Amino acid sequence: MTGIRDELKGAPLGHATTYPDAYDAALLFPVPRGPQRVELGLPEALPFTGADIWTAYELTWLDPHGKPQVAIATLVVPATSSSIVESKSVKLYMGSFAQTRFDGTAEVRETMERDLALATGGPVQVALDAPAMFLTARCADLDGERLDSLAVTIQRYQPAPDLLGAEGPDVAETLKTDLFRSLCPITLQPDFASVQIAYRGPAIDRASLLRYLVSFRGHPGFHEHCVERIWVDVMARCRCVSLSVYARFTRRGGVDINPFRTNAGVAIPLNMRTARQ
Repeated sequence: MTGIRDELKGAPLGHATTYPDAYDAALLFPVPRGPQRVELGLPEALPFTGADIWTAYELTWLDPHGKPQVAIATLVVPATSSSIVESKSVKLYMGSFAQTRFDGTAEVRETMERDLALATGGPVQVALDAPAMFLTARCADLDGERLDSLAVTIQRYQPAPDLLGAEGPDVAETLKTDLFRSLCPITLQPDFASVQIAYRGPAIDRASLLRYLVSFRGHPGFHEHCVERIWVDVMARCRCVSLSVYARFTRRGGVDINPFRTNAGVAIPLNMRTARQ
């Protein structure tokens, strides 16, 4: 956690801040992915693909006549980007649109794509849903068999990959839990998520997988780093042929962040909210 704290010394996270309402791209605070990936032993040529799917609910700006406009923004940041963006800085950045005039939705979207690409070091896709689209947003449960009713004793609350186990002939299945919790690496506020594991390989012992996922309960880590740690640990310990890990975190500060990592050659999931989101 010390390394993460060093990376975030200049970030707004964990500090009292003002909330500017005049557009300012400099509010975005990048955090390099590299150090955390080195810690996980990931090579420069990543063994997975994927993206971080953000939903931002508190976006507003002014039209050329000074009339407020609102939208829900979906941001897709590729896993190959060199940096993530600290979430509070994104909230401040979104807030800076509030009293700024734009010619239309297209200008807002293009501005956000440009700024976020510069901050993350990768191409970012932005979609804006106007109020007429709000009720069309789908709410759905993650696919898979839920692990949460398993009778297990859990005693470890820091990531414990040695808990994982798999054996037998290859199977293809999708498992999930709603019991995941980790901590913000700076404020230590809890972050809750539903996590989906889809894999092909020796059958993963379900009780051991649930114990492992719950072991993040006391772990300070960004959402993106937690999902990559899960992917690395499950792939190594369970000898998966293919593996996809998807986590949908509950909203904080007006945004939710939903990382997806896979080596299965499947598409990035649609941004469908779970009931808790």
